[in-house]
Amino acid sequence: MNRPLRRVAIFCGLLILALLLRINWVQFVQGETLANHEHNRRVEIAQFAEPRGDIIVAGRPVTGSKEVAGQDFKYKRTFTDGPMYAPVTGFASQAQGMSLLEKTYDSILSGQDDRFAFKRARDILTGEPLRGGSVVTTIDPKAQKAAYKGLTDLGARGAVVALEPSTGKVLALASAPSYDPSVFAGMTFKEGDRFKALAADKSKPLANRALREAFPPGSTFKILTAAAALEHGVVTDVDAASGAPSPYPLPLSTSKIGSEAGDAVCAKASLKTAMQFSCNNVFLDAASRLGPDKMRETAEKFGFNADVYSDDFGDMLATKSLYPDRLDKPGTALTGMGQGSLTSTPMQMAMVTAAIANDGELMQPYIVDKLLDPELSPVEEHEPKLKSRAVSEDTARSVREMMEFTAREGSAKGALIDGITVGGKTGTAQRGVDVDDEVPYGWFVSYGKNADGASVAVAVFIDPTDMDISRADISGGRLGSPIAREVMRAVLVK
Repeated sequence: MNRPLRRVAIFCGLLILALLLRINWVQFVQGETLANHEHNRRVEIAQFAEPRGDIIVAGRPVTGSKEVAGQDFKYKRTFTDGPMYAPVTGFASQAQGMSLLEKTYDSILSGQDDRFAFKRARDILTGEPLRGGSVVTTIDPKAQKAAYKGLTDLGARGAVVALEPSTGKVLALASAPSYDPSVFAGMTFKEGDRFKALAADKSKPLANRALREAFPPGSTFKILTAAAALEHGVVTDVDAASGAPSPYPLPLSTSKIGSEAGDAVCAKASLKTAMQFSCNNVFLDAASRLGPDKMRETAEKFGFNADVYSDDFGDMLATKSLYPDRLDKPGTALTGMGQGSLTSTPMQMAMVTAAIANDGELMQPYIVDKLLDPELSPVEEHEPKLKSRAVSEDTARSVREMMEFTAREGSAKGALIDGITVGGKTGTAQRGVDVDDEVPYGWFVSYGKNADGASVAVAVFIDPTDMDISRADISGGRLGSPIAREVMRAVLVK
């Protein structure tokens, strides 16, 4: 063989070798990834080839499947009380994809999970159709209904999160305005137009305000500031005069910050009185004395600056709540009253409240209790997990005493329930620099405990942008406490 032919032969041999290597790489290394890729048409067809398993709330499915004739996708998803449960279930659309629990547990619901391999093989041999498993949630339907009804009756944009403090179970997760995932579950042009209309709606019905949007928490953050002051010894007696003047001169600034209750009430007020009347000066002063590092340290123990899941993985990840780095003195002071560059999700403020109610221990929030195979046998069960020791038992007890006093004698009276121990804190948060041009947000956090020891922590967030209400009437106590009360009542009063 002459030299040119030999070179061509070697080159062709190398090409064939490269091709064989590539084929084996794709088949054995990338095969599973490609087979399960979300844009693989076969995967999409398999997701809707058979009825999906159900998402369960208190033993009752809130999802279903409906047969569709004349297309590759044989079944489309249906939802019971779709708008109420949408922030939990998410959507499963033939055209738009999936979100939240539907996406996170798609392999379970579609029956494709590797843990079902034996049952799939058996069903193939016996000619049985593929069956999906089920996702059992921690949601309390009465609490969820109370949360969603409270928001919709108010006509506000907002969110409610309710947690069981001792375990981290998510008992309610509501967002308003909401949407019905059933209306765009299929592939018709009409359903596509419905989804586009929802996506373009200025009120953002597709947004999950409970998990995915962060806002300044306003005066509800004062419970964390109080906890930090007690934990670090800046305050040792909640009944002792603080010495903080009112209005309070912001450090390195000519600005002075007053309080709604007035200077006569708030000047040099104790921490307990400041909580009762939501005196800004005392909490500004406490944050200033603590400094940014101690404030941030405490905030992070409550979950700020970290990923927060309402489950272990997947599409239930919440937006980070942020206590900023490198704050100057005025910025640090402002965080003491929940303003400045501080941001929080409703989930995060529910976590703060739950940790206070749980003797300072913050439990990892979770929304899935267990996963079931197609024959309804458990394949995975959730065990409660301690996320952090946020503060000591003594600190948590002192903050609870102040919150309960605030509910009995202060601005949180709207959350009181006969026969239930209730602690609460109101919040009104400014959203812009020019506060006269922007309506503030309303917040309310509370916890309740009944005689049997059952407890619940609630965070309510209200954005009154769409409400016909005067600025003077916007407050967390007025708007949020009735919703929190009904959610607590749903959980604790049987």
